[in-house]
Amino acid sequence: MANDRKRNRPDDYFKDWKQREALAEGMIPIVGTLAREKNVKIYIYGKSLVNRSVLELMKIHRYVRQVEGNELSEKETFPVLSEIARLDLGPAHIDIGRITVNYYDKGKGEGLSIEEYVRQEVGEAIGSTVQPLEKPQDVVLYGFGRIGRLMARILIDKTDGGDSLRLRAIVVRKGKAPNDLVKRASLLRRDSVHGAFDGTIRVDEERQSFVANGNEVKVIYADSPDSIDYTEYGINDAIVVDNTGVWRDAEGLSKHLQSKGVKKVILTAPGKGDLKNVVHGINHSIIDPDDQIISAASCTTNAIAPPLKAMFEEFGIKAGHVETVHAYTNDQNLIDNYHKASRRGRSAPLNMVLTETGAATAVGKVLPVLQGKLTGNAIRVPTPNVSMAILNLTLDRETTAEEVNEFMRHQALHSPLRKQIDFSNSPEVVSTDFVGSRHACIFDAQATIVNGNQAVLYLWYDNEFGYSCQVHRILEQMAGINYAVYPKEG
Repeated sequence: MANDRKRNRPDDYFKDWKQREALAEGMIPIVGTLAREKNVKIYIYGKSLVNRSVLELMKIHRYVRQVEGNELSEKETFPVLSEIARLDLGPAHIDIGRITVNYYDKGKGEGLSIEEYVRQEVGEAIGSTVQPLEKPQDVVLYGFGRIGRLMARILIDKTDGGDSLRLRAIVVRKGKAPNDLVKRASLLRRDSVHGAFDGTIRVDEERQSFVANGNEVKVIYADSPDSIDYTEYGINDAIVVDNTGVWRDAEGLSKHLQSKGVKKVILTAPGKGDLKNVVHGINHSIIDPDDQIISAASCTTNAIAPPLKAMFEEFGIKAGHVETVHAYTNDQNLIDNYHKASRRGRSAPLNMVLTETGAATAVGKVLPVLQGKLTGNAIRVPTPNVSMAILNLTLDRETTAEEVNEFMRHQALHSPLRKQIDFSNSPEVVSTDFVGSRHACIFDAQATIVNGNQAVLYLWYDNEFGYSCQVHRILEQMAGINYAVYPKEG
């Protein structure tokens, strides 16, 4: 952001706040109408404005100050949004934050009005009738644990006009409680880590479903993936997201394809054998239209692959070690009890548990240039969510912490990896500050250590929600969804 955009302090902070607050309030119906009626999603520096409150919108504007050096004002973005709303646009993702900054940095200097500049930036979308899909894509969640319920939240949040991905059913084993359906819905409604569901949920026991923000989701009880006729529920050509981790190779996951109404499967765990392991933003181009089964790899692989790719391409990597400080998971015991794995039988809330991670090896599957260059280990710690990966890298050339930080800031803001890498430069952040992050990882610039060609990088990641967002990106790709994005790259 150009230095001449730095604004003086307002004479009256309260008056200035109220003016900006009124503009943010005015944005809400415009953003909602664009999403619902035109399938146009509005962002500011990658952060969605859809279904956000007034204060959330104001915080998103403030966020730009942290990453670009100058605060973005609602007084600047509101006219841009208003011009977008006046246009006859086809489905698109539009970042009004970037368009606004670009306008004041160069468009205004070229003598263009806001209306002229906005038309120039989104011109290809004007009058477009191209839809992301010919018809809505049915999605089924097989398993409804931590990842399954967060995937449900994401899918429901992004339903908008209902013409892309539609969550149609969840598949679980019948519980012992007589009110099983109510309990399933309650777990979606309330979450100890991620908070309350943003919307309303009602249970329809007669139809064996729950309705979340207008989305009716059937609850199907089954003991095996090949025993369901989804077409009986009006579900056809569905993509099944298997959240159980029970079947992790092509043979086991292909059981889903034996059920009527299923066409593709995504595994939310590292795949075994010759199954394609995909980290979106890194190797998602290997997904072919005829691929029926794909693995979304692990949360840690998703967290470390993007910064490793960036660092390799800029500095080169001779060797490295990955240490993950990982939140405990449902696989561990609340109190000491038998566990087939070493050390994991000890109480998760009371201990740091040294264990293994396959993420360092798995990176070689998605980034073959790093095959055999990384080692890894993990420590499970007594927190329920948000983990950290520490990359200790030997680079091909010497550098400085300042150079690495500025490079990673640019990657988080302006590179194709900006959906995967977020950037933090605060000396006060801790793990709970990143609950709900939609990025695969958050680079902590304050913690960077560099000594010659030795670099130590610290990466936070919401191992539940951030990973689920990565899975959703793969889900969109497998469904064939590809939105036009504005402003255009480069």
